[in-house]
Amino acid sequence: MLQKYFKFDELNTSFRQETLGGLTTFATMLYIVVVNPKILEAAGIPFGPSMAATILTIFFGTLLMGVYAKRPFAIAPYMGQNAFVAFTLVKVMGYSWQVALGGIFISGLVFSLLTLTHIRSWLVNSIPHELKIAFSVGLGLFLSFIGLTASGIIEMGVPDAPVRIGHLSRPEVMLAILGFLLIGGLVIQRVKGAIFMGVIGITLLAILLGLIRVPVAIMSPPPDIRPILGQMDIGGALHFKFLPIVLLMLVLVFVDTMGTLIGMSLRAGFLDEKGNLPEIEKPMLCDALSTMTGAFLGTTTSGAYLESLAGIEAGGRSGFSAVVTAFLFLPALFFAPLFALVPAYAYAPALIVVGMLMLSTIKRLNVDDMTELIPSFTTIVMITFTYNLGIGMTAGFIVYTLVKVLSGRIKEIAPAVWILAIVSALFFIFYPY
Repeated sequence: MLQKYFKFDELNTSFRQETLGGLTTFATMLYIVVVNPKILEAAGIPFGPSMAATILTIFFGTLLMGVYAKRPFAIAPYMGQNAFVAFTLVKVMGYSWQVALGGIFISGLVFSLLTLTHIRSWLVNSIPHELKIAFSVGLGLFLSFIGLTASGIIEMGVPDAPVRIGHLSRPEVMLAILGFLLIGGLVIQRVKGAIFMGVIGITLLAILLGLIRVPVAIMSPPPDIRPILGQMDIGGALHFKFLPIVLLMLVLVFVDTMGTLIGMSLRAGFLDEKGNLPEIEKPMLCDALSTMTGAFLGTTTSGAYLESLAGIEAGGRSGFSAVVTAFLFLPALFFAPLFALVPAYAYAPALIVVGMLMLSTIKRLNVDDMTELIPSFTTIVMITFTYNLGIGMTAGFIVYTLVKVLSGRIKEIAPAVWILAIVSALFFIFYPY
């Protein structure tokens, strides 16, 4: 019955393949359980309750994605969004985390309505094909950049040289490089579960080398979520002074979820002949409902996660893969010390490899038409070098529209693209630089 529900035969997959995909996604996303609450702690949200909110949001959203949307995409709080809340809204602008969560809840509610009325899918399906390819390529480079910095292979530099080579003599960095070569070699040999095997293999090797201490107690009581449960301040978020921030959140949520869904679907081969994702409203509604649920639980904007690509590369094709991932996260409430064992230098190589594989779509770009190449190039480099998916995509919409107008090809601009370009321009006007 499960095979029929998740269309195993149609997708040419199996329980083993889907389980391996779910395990791989889980292994590459484990860091979120610790990193997300650690970032939000800077905003005043207590670590323990925030960890519980993070795990429960992942479980709810990913299970919903698997059972309802039937896609192998895991859902979790976005890393960029939590930093925006903690360091910009709270630290710099002085808003409380309760008001910030209220704004996030409102953005999720708006996107639920836009999804149910098919406005959101109309906007997404109207995006030019070249920009969709640029989203995928930009996501790949972005994911690899995250992996390179998380592993220590690349470090932050000085103003005149923003990045530099890391200390390659450090054991952790050497293990990360070994992990990249190991996963790459397994991928070349077409070994099923290459990415998962690489992550677990480097983790075990780190334990054997004494770089990781296995905790005496691998279990712990689940954190109490009550101090942050339902504490979002919707009234405060509706204050006229905060409305520009809500607009920013709306744009960021829209472009982040849209770009991630399109980028992953393009790589996985889920797009149809028109370059659209069939029944895209379903995963979009999962994103929106997860954002609302996460805000109520006490965490920031949630959506389809890039790390899901690791599971897709491992063979995950159906929603059953997401169901596996969802249920693997639940024990993290009780086994947090054990799950925290997987270090950044173990999962980072997986992100680098997956990002590399996403570059294959660049061959589809039309490099002979400058009105297509310029906005695509803008999107790719802005996603990568601003370390922000939302900024890169909004810049792409604006440049696409301007280039088409200046070249006298205004008729090629779809009505939905005009809307996206105007909203993107408002995003940059109101962005709290």
